[in-house]
Amino acid sequence: MRVEWPTLALIILCYAVWGAALFILPGLSVLLSVAIAALTIALHSSLQHEVTHGHPFGTRRIGEWLVFATLNLSIPYIRFRDTHLAHHMDARLTDPYEDPESNYLDPERWVCLPRWMQVVLNINNTLAGRMAIGPIVSQIAFMADEARLIRNGDKHVAFAWALHVVLSAGVLMVVAASNMPVWAYLIACYIGISILKIRTFLEHQAHERARGRTVIIEDRGLLAFLFLNNNLHVVHHMHPKLPWYRLPQVYFADPARYLSRNDGYRYASYAEIFRRHFWRAKDPVPHPLYPQK
Repeated sequence: MRVEWPTLALIILCYAVWGAALFILPGLSVLLSVAIAALTIALHSSLQHEVTHGHPFGTRRIGEWLVFATLNLSIPYIRFRDTHLAHHMDARLTDPYEDPESNYLDPERWVCLPRWMQVVLNINNTLAGRMAIGPIVSQIAFMADEARLIRNGDKHVAFAWALHVVLSAGVLMVVAASNMPVWAYLIACYIGISILKIRTFLEHQAHERARGRTVIIEDRGLLAFLFLNNNLHVVHHMHPKLPWYRLPQVYFADPARYLSRNDGYRYASYAEIFRRHFWRAKDPVPHPLYPQK
């Protein structure tokens, strides 16, 4: 069994900083503790993603013990794992029904939505909206789908949520015993999820060919670190077993290979994305290429 020490060390560091945000930093500044907690919550979600792909031990089951409790309290790890692995069926990317992480809707479903819901989803389709209301919009939609599965007798989903409730209660017990107010931690959770929405905002686009649906964002700043280089997203989809710290090396050694692979779907940085799409949607909510009946 191999051990990827950078990932294991980062998991330990993430929990250490999270603990400092709860127990030490509130004595200095609640605002500072919320900010640091939000960053570690976002990073922890990225580490859960790494574990889903078999890091840092080469076998997912061992790594899962390190990240099973979701610090952002929103999505059961088991359900994140299952839906994310289903998302990696590249031929289904962006499909409103087959891709669990698609942000597109079936055009026929779209036209049947109430006007107020279309307005909300159009706001959510800008980067500003995705960060401001995206955590609420996605959580409501996700939980509605999960509730439907549970009502239909899916015991696996029911177990995942039951375990999630227990683990989240444990996280909140730690918060309650810390120096950070619970209300402040809930704000940090929302901000952490909002940060993650920056990553998922345009990871995939509607494209006739599956190869052209996955983005490259050539960023090397704080956001790239928090996302564990998943901004080089087409590299991750082509090599899902590659650890986060090797993605930049592989991409920048031959960027032309990956940009030809994804038909040039590229941004130079997250700053460019903010400039171009903070107030303006990249594409419509209804899938522009979805087959009409």
